[in-house]
Amino acid sequence: MNTLLRATNITKIYDDSGNEPALNRVSLTLNKSEFVAIMGPSGSGKSTLLYNISGMDTVSEGSVKLAGQELSTLSEKELSTIRLNNMGFVFQHMHFLKNLSIIDNIILPAYFAKKESRHTINERAKSLMKKTGIKDLLNKNITEVSGGQLQRAAICRALINQPDIIFGDEPTGALHSKAAKNIIEILADINETGTAILIVTHDLKVAARTERVLYMLDGKIIGECPLGQLKKNEKLIKEREEKLAHWLQTMGF
Repeated sequence: MNTLLRATNITKIYDDSGNEPALNRVSLTLNKSEFVAIMGPSGSGKSTLLYNISGMDTVSEGSVKLAGQELSTLSEKELSTIRLNNMGFVFQHMHFLKNLSIIDNIILPAYFAKKESRHTINERAKSLMKKTGIKDLLNKNITEVSGGQLQRAAICRALINQPDIIFGDEPTGALHSKAAKNIIEILADINETGTAILIVTHDLKVAARTERVLYMLDGKIIGECPLGQLKKNEKLIKEREEKLAHWLQTMGF
């Protein structure tokens, strides 16, 4: 497999931390088309890691490369361009503009990218909405739909510029179990088309659908649980959940 993202010995120290690193010499790789989860207790550095390797924050030390390009050497404008064109983001709490319809919120990043015609962008948005089961919500206001539907719209928005990688920070955290299962199945389907996905989650059922799980504690990755590619069979998924649950127990989670 080809490496898409490589972080090497990254450290993050905040000015008000008393020099305690939020990230302490963390290294990881994410291959093209790979689906990986990061787990660990609150305050272990999971979200900090996600923000630093995506270029949304700046590492204090170490190297982060996306497709071989060192992110730390780029200007903020160059980083913004990479985030816009090569990355997609799905967060626990969706950030939508209230004065825009669902589809207008979805296509906004593509308009900023200015690479394609309005017609092409609109057609891709409609196709993504159909795939995620929200094609009937095109012109709905964001206050007129459920949390699960909004999270599907957030996935569509993350995919509108056809990124190489999607970062998710607790993408199912605010959803009930049925909606959460729906979202992770959509992400698994997206991953099958070749998009790499790296998510932070507390949910064992979500993590069990990824290829491997990294465990963080005190700003370090201290373990990894390989699960292999997902076979969409309820018995096999249950076995993956049991394997992961046992491993998490050994990690003290």
